[in-house]
Amino acid sequence: MMLEIQKAAEEIAQKIGEEKVSMQKFHRMAYSRDWSPRNAKEAQLPDLVVVPSTTEEVAEIVKIAYNQKIPVIPFAGGTGMGGGVSPIKGGISIDTKGLNKVLEIDKENLTVTTQVGIPVLTLNKELEKHGLWWPHDPESKPASTVGAAISCDNDSTFGIKYGKLVDYLLNAVIVTGTGEILRVGHRKALCTSSGYKLHWLLIGAEGTLGVVTEATLKVFPKPQTRAVEAAVFKSISEAINALQKLLQAGLSVESAHVNCRRRLGFYTHAYREKYGKEPDIPDWAEALLFVSFNGDEEVVNFVHKYALKILEESGGVKVKEREIIDGWWTSKHTLQFQPFKQKWPDSQRQKKFGAADLGIPIGRIEEAYKKFLEIAEKNQIEILGMCVYNERPNRISPSISFAVFVDDSNPEEVKRFYKYVEEMSKMAIDLEGTMSTYIGDGDRLGGFNKYEHGEALKYMKKIKEVFDPANIMNPGKKFESCWIKPEK
Repeated sequence: MMLEIQKAAEEIAQKIGEEKVSMQKFHRMAYSRDWSPRNAKEAQLPDLVVVPSTTEEVAEIVKIAYNQKIPVIPFAGGTGMGGGVSPIKGGISIDTKGLNKVLEIDKENLTVTTQVGIPVLTLNKELEKHGLWWPHDPESKPASTVGAAISCDNDSTFGIKYGKLVDYLLNAVIVTGTGEILRVGHRKALCTSSGYKLHWLLIGAEGTLGVVTEATLKVFPKPQTRAVEAAVFKSISEAINALQKLLQAGLSVESAHVNCRRRLGFYTHAYREKYGKEPDIPDWAEALLFVSFNGDEEVVNFVHKYALKILEESGGVKVKEREIIDGWWTSKHTLQFQPFKQKWPDSQRQKKFGAADLGIPIGRIEEAYKKFLEIAEKNQIEILGMCVYNERPNRISPSISFAVFVDDSNPEEVKRFYKYVEEMSKMAIDLEGTMSTYIGDGDRLGGFNKYEHGEALKYMKKIKEVFDPANIMNPGKKFESCWIKPEK
């Protein structure tokens, strides 16, 4: 295999330049994993790393890989949590961060066309110069890229108002598994009933259909002002019902996250560090609802006051300590952390953050939470807590992080974590939900996800064969798992 890799490296260097190709071990190490809990003592390195800067260069790389049947793994910011970029079968890691140019900002039509290796935060800084904003806002936005957003279909702080990638992606360019350059979408219009929506196939595909190199996205005028608020409730169900009343009243909610009491500890940690005491949170409080509103100042002020009235009528008690609200907003949006004063990210020095990312029907979230506590305890996994994100416009649309801590220096604990993911995923399907809402299949759920998709998984494989006949595009993802045995 090494002879084939050496030959491929030489051919690629001739096509795109030697400076964009590396076989150095120290360089390849950076492409061996993402943020998913994995054995810290093991590493799965790609055989070769390349950093193209154009779609045409990506096509040349894939053509060479296709001819020699070498795996290709698109790599973006490396902030995923499902092992999606781990080169479990070796091969060529294509670092897409070289594809970092904004190609067009169309202010009149409220779109941006960009190469997909640009980080979300960097793209928004460019859009801000024109008074525009792309509301996709993951906590990893300084590193997470447009391409990762498409390929992983990850969550956003502002999904309850603006949605997910399916609400943004207008067209895209992909290099297929044979090296063909294909544009899917061909439009800036938001709605179409023409043909198959092939551009939507790329959303959540995790690089298994090809390398996405360019995208046209819907953007918005940047809001004038914002108000952020929080209230505690006696139960998770009460908090969710209060959010439903906000929406039912006609309020435009920009973000809405429901946290269990355990997760609240993440946001009170900085308060305790600063003041040396616990915040004034009632002992009966089992859930915390964070919400924000944006728009013109006069409208936001009215909505803010009206929302507080609804929250109080729904059994909520406003959080008094502004530091808790600001701490949450820091963790979700501004990312202006005080070193060693914030539970996230400083806790990651001791144990890794891991999660089962489930979609649960609204009426069964309380039931799922109780099962979460049972399953985590059964597998001897330290509980961090639950957070209910909402990711579709103007509706309660649960994307839930059932988060835990994992000591990745302990191989047995890593195994127990993936057993926890397996049991949680199965529980989600039994409750008529989904195994994953923002992490993806990665190398966790492949094969086992037949428990969710049934015979439709065969058709997904056939779609992959159309785009990737040699099965070189991120092989081992979506249809295989390193951790969970597939359902027969």
